[in-house]
Amino acid sequence: MTLGVIGGLGPMATAQFMEMVIEMTDVSCDQEHLEMIIYNCPRIPDRTSYILGQSKDNPAVPMTEIGRTLAVQGVSCIAIPCITAHYFYDELSEKIGVPIINTLEETGRELAGYGARRAGIMATDGTVKSGLFQEKFAGMGIESVLPDDRHQKYIMDVIYRNIKPGRPADMELFQAAADHLRGRGAEILVLGCTELSVVSRQERLGAGYLDAMEVLAKRAVLACGGKLKTAYENLITE
Repeated sequence: MTLGVIGGLGPMATAQFMEMVIEMTDVSCDQEHLEMIIYNCPRIPDRTSYILGQSKDNPAVPMTEIGRTLAVQGVSCIAIPCITAHYFYDELSEKIGVPIINTLEETGRELAGYGARRAGIMATDGTVKSGLFQEKFAGMGIESVLPDDRHQKYIMDVIYRNIKPGRPADMELFQAAADHLRGRGAEILVLGCTELSVVSRQERLGAGYLDAMEVLAKRAVLACGGKLKTAYENLITE
């Protein structure tokens, strides 16, 4: 089975996603790793800008084109290493016709399996304001804890001013937002933007984090018939 990836949203997150899939797969030789077709397309318009009405360039159009290309190439399922892009999940699923892994839903399942009931959301403005995580989590009995405007700006600065331009994360801003969410009662903090997955690889964040892109990589391995390493059965940091 072949995994298709709609990538480039952003490029660093896509590269890290591929690395995660490889790391998580339990193999004894090269030939046992998953086959992947990765379409890295950084020109896809910014998802948050479109969702918030700041741009008329619809990201779903090129994502649909790429998904259809991957479908013709025979992929078994598709992963999109961009959480905000899941705003278009239903539209993409209908138009592409190949199963797309729903990272939002799978992250909720990971939290529910752990017994978490209050999850802090660290994500883009587009993801937060469109209620993507909140809606999925509510259906699973999980309350979403959101940052106030000031701390949401800190998260956006880390994503857009640090990681996307290829700079180190400002960990003072990141930690301030994390502490704020825990102060509001969050049991687990969800890294709900794939750029924040880059932060988790660069820094030791400590206990109580769940990286949504790690969830996506885990589900991709399993969906394509790969064997998951036991170390990745529980993704919440301890």
